[in-house]
Amino acid sequence: MKSPQFKWIILIVLALIWGSSFILIKKGLVSLNPFQLGSLRIIFCALFLLLIGFKNLMTIPLHKWKFIALTSLFGTFIPAYLFAIAQTQISSSVSSILNSLTPLNTLILGAVVFGLDFKRTQIIGVVIGFAGTMLLIFNGASHHPNQNYWYTILVLMASICYAMNVNFIKKYLSDLKPLTITVGNFLVMLFPALIILSFTDFFSVVSSKEVQHAMMFVAVLGIIGTGIANVLFYKLIQISSPVFATSVTYLIPVVAFFWGLLDNEMLTPVQFIGAFIILIGVYLSSKK
Repeated sequence: MKSPQFKWIILIVLALIWGSSFILIKKGLVSLNPFQLGSLRIIFCALFLLLIGFKNLMTIPLHKWKFIALTSLFGTFIPAYLFAIAQTQISSSVSSILNSLTPLNTLILGAVVFGLDFKRTQIIGVVIGFAGTMLLIFNGASHHPNQNYWYTILVLMASICYAMNVNFIKKYLSDLKPLTITVGNFLVMLFPALIILSFTDFFSVVSSKEVQHAMMFVAVLGIIGTGIANVLFYKLIQISSPVFATSVTYLIPVVAFFWGLLDNEMLTPVQFIGAFIILIGVYLSSKK
């Protein structure tokens, strides 16, 4: 399959997977605290990836491990905890909306820090998508006045981490296979996640049925929403541009909103308009 077609298929699959991640975080937080959820997400994913791709670690050159460590830190480790903490105070829908700022941060960091080139249409696409995102944010805020919007700063920080990650991968790790990068990432993160988990009261409550039920949601989040999704995402970065790859964050709120609707979070007509504007931004940001 040609890359122009293949990249769109990966983009849509990622939007479906990651758009579902926010509701899984919400369900996991019912019986787990943010640090337990973030740690278990990483641990489940790491064990799965090491099981299917341990031999790939041997193909990572020694001088590349510093970039593997950096991408693990910015691409998953920090955001996993930031999103979990943020969703204790803001809804899954708002969290997914704010994640849409990632392409804008990717453009800025890519041009200023990494010296990557972007076309005018990509910039226009990001701006249009950003405008749609703002429309969704302000409309959501007006309908959820009781939410603590200071916690949105944590999601913004996570989006900057994602932007750093995608630029690191594009510039320094494009010669490695996506599965190799992902397995290396989670090997680096496994032990810190275990240490953090050990400092929570997880092992004293793990026998609870409520905790075990929450862990099922986190297992799906870790294996599919983090492990498999990261492999697909790194492939997408390699066959497209950083801006196009991160434009998946414009589609994620659309999927997240439909999950929210099933979980009794109502959509407004203005939010539908914002989602349509976002789709226009995705299309423009993908053009060469």
